[in-house]
Amino acid sequence: MATSEDDEPTTPELPEERLEESQPQCPFGVGGSCCRICYMGPCRVSDGAHGMERGVCGATPGTVAARNVYREIASGAASHADHAREIATVLAEIADGELSAYDIADPEKLRTIAADLGLDAEGDVSAVAEQVAEAAIEDFQEGGETLNWLDRMPDEQREYLAKQGIEPLPSADKEVARAMHRTTQGNDADPKHLLTGAVEAGLTDGYAGLTMGTDLQDVVFGTPQPVQTEADLGTLREDAVNIAVHGHSPVLSEMVVKHANELEDEAIEAGADGINIVGICCTGNELAERQKVPLAAHSSQAELAVTTGALDAMVADIQCIWPGIGDVVECHHTRLITTVDYVRIPGAEHVSFDPETAAEDAEEIVRRGIAAFGDRHSRQDYTVEIPDRTTDAMVGVSDDFVLNVLESANPENPSRPLVDAMEAGDLNGIVGIVGCPNPKMRTADMTEILIEELLAENVLPVVTGCIGHITAQNGYLDPAMTDELAGDGLAAVLNDLGEAAGLDGPLPPVWHMGSCVDNSRIGNVVRAISEDAGVPTRELPVVASAPELIAEKAVSIGTWALALGLPLHTAPTLHMDHSEEVTRIMTEDLKDITGGFAIQEEDPKAAADAIASALDDRRTALFEEA
Repeated sequence: MATSEDDEPTTPELPEERLEESQPQCPFGVGGSCCRICYMGPCRVSDGAHGMERGVCGATPGTVAARNVYREIASGAASHADHAREIATVLAEIADGELSAYDIADPEKLRTIAADLGLDAEGDVSAVAEQVAEAAIEDFQEGGETLNWLDRMPDEQREYLAKQGIEPLPSADKEVARAMHRTTQGNDADPKHLLTGAVEAGLTDGYAGLTMGTDLQDVVFGTPQPVQTEADLGTLREDAVNIAVHGHSPVLSEMVVKHANELEDEAIEAGADGINIVGICCTGNELAERQKVPLAAHSSQAELAVTTGALDAMVADIQCIWPGIGDVVECHHTRLITTVDYVRIPGAEHVSFDPETAAEDAEEIVRRGIAAFGDRHSRQDYTVEIPDRTTDAMVGVSDDFVLNVLESANPENPSRPLVDAMEAGDLNGIVGIVGCPNPKMRTADMTEILIEELLAENVLPVVTGCIGHITAQNGYLDPAMTDELAGDGLAAVLNDLGEAAGLDGPLPPVWHMGSCVDNSRIGNVVRAISEDAGVPTRELPVVASAPELIAEKAVSIGTWALALGLPLHTAPTLHMDHSEEVTRIMTEDLKDITGGFAIQEEDPKAAADAIASALDDRRTALFEEA
């Protein structure tokens, strides 16, 4: 707990206040030219007027910046691959009959994946699950000639990259290890060569991380379909046991929801009117799209959820759990509960969650929330202040749903509704908007202005991750807002697709596709359009954007988009500004390598203009060729 000079408790600082205290931030760190991978430094190198022209070892600004970007991407790939490994192991144990708490919720999705991987998809479900799990685990063990999950990549783009010499190693773990080896002091120093390796790490993330993770989560927990839920902190309830699930893994959060329902009577006996599960961060997206759980807060609002005084437990698993939460819970009754043995937060209590003991572990977690509710109601001076604010949101617009709707609209040529709309100018393109809310960009309403500008230009935003929370809180996921927010052409497309989907109205102006691992859903839709229309992904009017970039994971996701040949917008800008060479490679030279390129723009309206321009260039070229 923070204290003043006379030892009186003070309110812990929140992210925005800590950001203000960090100013001015180190320009060499921001520019990507601080090298600290050996003990002759740190060296500060730059192509500009300040800093060294070369590091002590002779590394140029290009070498330093390229190494730093590559390491960020490798870290992101490691995070998503570890996430995928967890669900692959769960599927293997389900197939072997070792786990009673989990089942196969979508056997048809399982068979589709098996067929895509070239496996026998027609046998007993358990046998198919065993094959798919073995293929997944093999992608961490280097059992084949290449990653099995690369079979989920668009064939044409995969062949195109192979001709450029770009193909990841047949093991996600080895790809990450190779990245760390190549970027050590005294090793790979060629900026272009390093960045080519970074693209390979991005592909590893995209397929052995994102795609594998989403594929297998759909198999085990079900493939999402559109559902209505609510968003914002107003979804907390003063008289309920409020338990927030925070992080990324439905292996944990699905069990918490299940056993909260079973322990409802215990909560009522403790004086509550029930148990209210809410979602924070990406596990909130997972629960919203499958269980209709409210989207209470994005990652940078997690501490605000505690300050309402209503939150009895925050249950955390992996990724994006900000350590500042530990300080905030000290001033409240909230139990911060970590569950993964290799992830601990100061100020938290720990319940080790194991899929083999999922029922017992989940019940222990829920009961701690119930006990915290009792603590809250036993304190006479304790206050609860829940914001009177909620919004309606349609979530779970999965790739399977989108592709089924397109097939319903045109069974013979499913891509035609979108292609025709693009040719007519009713749909000027699609932008996958991903990532986290960054306090640096929040005060500028970066995401909100970007999305509203794009919608007005008849561009369809498709969102995942904590950006999904921002869009939900602003009403962008509400179908009732489609005609108000979308340009006339886009609104007509969304109304037509809503009719094809059998909905009572249009699809929402922004499509929510799930958590950050679910970026693969965007990739699957792009793949389907590319293959159905016979147009390479690097030529489609599709752009990726991380308008409030925070984590290394977002850099690796963006690099996967670049590998697919898509333009990539980021804000803040990538850590490369101090190297003219790396900046040129990423913004220009990459066009001839993958077809993609980086767009660096921190002003939301200028970013929207740059994205719209990239889409127009591609759309014009596509239909001029046609």
